[in-house]
Amino acid sequence: MRLSLITGFVMLVLKMGAYLLTGSAAILGDAAESVVHVAAVIFATYSLWLAGQPADEDHRYGHSKISFFSAGVEGGLIVLAAVFIIYESVRRWIGGAEVANLSAGVWITALTIVINGGLGWYLLRIGRGQNSLILVSNGKHVLTDCWTSLGALVGLGLMHLTGQPWWDPICGLLMAANILVSGYDLLRQSVIGLMDHADPALTRVLDESLARETAKHCVTFHALRHRNAGHVHYVDVHFLFPDDISLRDAHRIATQIESAVQHSVDHQVHLTTHLECVGDHEELHPGDQLP
Repeated sequence: MRLSLITGFVMLVLKMGAYLLTGSAAILGDAAESVVHVAAVIFATYSLWLAGQPADEDHRYGHSKISFFSAGVEGGLIVLAAVFIIYESVRRWIGGAEVANLSAGVWITALTIVINGGLGWYLLRIGRGQNSLILVSNGKHVLTDCWTSLGALVGLGLMHLTGQPWWDPICGLLMAANILVSGYDLLRQSVIGLMDHADPALTRVLDESLARETAKHCVTFHALRHRNAGHVHYVDVHFLFPDDISLRDAHRIATQIESAVQHSVDHQVHLTTHLECVGDHEELHPGDQLP
């Protein structure tokens, strides 16, 4: 995150310099996206620090859900940048603003593409390896910045080849559409996480693992629930045992099943089980449906 923050400031300086040299709407939009990116990285850096803080009296499950807020902030800022790019591109198209110093603008923009492309790839690789939504979101934002720079470069190249200034605002609008999609995706991930949307793929994996492990001990399960807390998935499930089993044996079996399930899932999982007896289950829990 420190590397991302330092690079973000360097990119902002380079792009503002390119805009002052050229007056390009596409480069101005690219620079505006970098302003948004720096603000988002500052918040993401704080979020990453907060997510690593241990649970306390006020946050018994820890602070890892800040990652979804971070993704939402990045997504919202990306959308705002896209709106600004659309406004500026339309204004310059209607006004017919000219672009100067095309060669300098092309070289500076090409340099930012190379740097941001490498940084974005690095952040995504580390973020996916560490299962960190904050790093993945930041990596996607950096690659979005890279795409906007590429759009600006294409616009400048087409202007240079054709001599037509309207290529610049057109490429600005195309960039805005591209980053709107990226911003929407991050906002969607944020809402999904905050609303505890259950991942269907993880549900399937947990169902299969629980069915396999409980069958080994002649136990059944039901009431499976799980939610994503950022860096860990909290899972709870009910186990149904024969009536004549001792609490000691039931607890030992449940612990063995929990350990096996946790090791069979790629995600970091915290599994909590509720032990029940088959004989009086319906009497004690009349609303529950047995598997």
